[in-house]
Amino acid sequence: MKFSKQQTTYVSEFTKFITELKQNNPSLEEKQRAGRAILWDKAPIDLDVRRREEESRVKQSPYVYQSNH
Repeated sequence: MKFSKQQTTYVSEFTKFITELKQNNPSLEEKQRAGRAILWDKAPIDLDVRRREEESRVKQSPYVYQSNH
């Protein structure tokens, strides 16, 4: 629903800040994508390989530093 006198000229301080930041640092978005790739973009997990790795893992005793002697 549109109102007849809808104000479209308002720009928040945050939007102004982000716009100015992107204008001053043109490589900012590229750096953000690179950072995301490091932390979040991972290769898909192969469930068969993961299952075999878990099955081949040697069980650790609950008291690691206590000898059985």
